[in-house]
Amino acid sequence: QVQLVESGGGLVQPGGSLRLSCAASGMIFSISPMGWYRQAPGKQRELVAIITSGGSTNYAGSVKGRFTISRDNAKNTVYLQMNSLKPEDTAVYYCNAKVALRYYWGQGTQVTVSS
Repeated sequence: QVQLVESGGGLVQPGGSLRLSCAASGMIFSISPMGWYRQAPGKQRELVAIITSGGSTNYAGSVKGRFTISRDNAKNTVYLQMNSLKPEDTAVYYCNAKVALRYYWGQGTQVTVSS
């Protein structure tokens, strides 16, 4: 079965950086579009960034220029490099995979941006 395991979250000061990782298994990673979503307390889950199997990317306007999504097909891993973090980036970040018309989610990793 498909499993997605996120890591790399934590507490960081405003202006700081974090890199999230999502290790995938049980799927043909190289052909699967992957994405990062986030959900802040009291808000709906929202798209942060996506990357296609070919490496094309798309970002939410609020993170464009600060976040970078990438993938390493040899390691079955997708990354989210987050720079210039702001308090409003505080949320649980979820990895997402599209496999054979179904969507799968990881358990999430908490990112807290606070001084």
